[in-house]
Amino acid sequence: MTNRTKWTLLRIPFLVLLVIGTILIIRNNQEKAKYPYIKNEGYVFGTIYRITYQNDKDLESEIKQELAKVDESLSPFNPKSIISAINSNKDTTINTMFKEVFTMAQNISKETKGDYDITVSPLVNLWGFGFKHDSLNIEKSTIDSILQFVGYDKVHLEGDKIYKKDPRIMLDCSSIAKGYGVDVVARLLERKGVKNYLVEIGGEIVTKGISPKQVPWKIGINKPIEDSLNINTDLQQMLSLSNEAMATSGNYRNFYYKEGKKYAHTIDPHTGFPVEHNLLSATVIAKDCATADAYATSLMVMGIDKAKTFLEKHPELIVYLIYSNEKGENDVFFTPSLEKKFIK
Repeated sequence: MTNRTKWTLLRIPFLVLLVIGTILIIRNNQEKAKYPYIKNEGYVFGTIYRITYQNDKDLESEIKQELAKVDESLSPFNPKSIISAINSNKDTTINTMFKEVFTMAQNISKETKGDYDITVSPLVNLWGFGFKHDSLNIEKSTIDSILQFVGYDKVHLEGDKIYKKDPRIMLDCSSIAKGYGVDVVARLLERKGVKNYLVEIGGEIVTKGISPKQVPWKIGINKPIEDSLNINTDLQQMLSLSNEAMATSGNYRNFYYKEGKKYAHTIDPHTGFPVEHNLLSATVIAKDCATADAYATSLMVMGIDKAKTFLEKHPELIVYLIYSNEKGENDVFFTPSLEKKFIK
């Protein structure tokens, strides 16, 4: 037998495996193509959710059940929720969801040295942005009195109970609950074996796999135009995302004017006042949406300069910041790892 014949015989098994592999890949892709992309939309946490996923079955009822569990744990608007019971000083046993969110929030509070703080609720209400609308004729002495029972270090978890150093302490998880709700739905889709999906609640997003157009999901970052009616669709930057979570926080939608002065909804937990700096919006891409949601709020409290310093120590966070420069024009700062996701 010649060397050429031996080489030909050796190639045959490889070619057979190659053909079989190609057939299996084609068949697998054909099976995937049979499944349609399903869209579910609804209302939760005071905002709209939109979920797109490729599956052989509509999962809307199960999605709603998962979102209801989050609402029953974290919604201050639900009088029967766990957080409402804690805020009312009722003896309450927390569930796994609440424990997970509370622990994450406390860790981020420590990491940001209190720039992120879920005990800020009384101040949010005082300034007219919460579920309770107090008078807007606010004295500094009033703020100082409230600051006495604001602070993440004044509340802690022991076992399945939350303990407060002062009964007036109130928790508000609105800066992390939407992101967590997105994660909860994404986990459900993962359990169901869904490979391609986009989950969005009020602008907080998790992506996986590819879109119906067979490409990574295209996500836009809004221009920070004053838009209290939430109708602005102008985009600052388009991103290509897959297998990532994203959240945006900004002061261009939730604000009001009083006596010619603008008051933004982001409250500085250290001072008790709405923030006054030139950072207009913060978009964060992270491993999960709850993390992205909380850090986006944290950066809005920090302002552009402090945020840049913080991000130098946290390279795991992918960030896009829009701010007003010295000329009063919108400018951007983004971490280097984000540029490869830009759609130009």
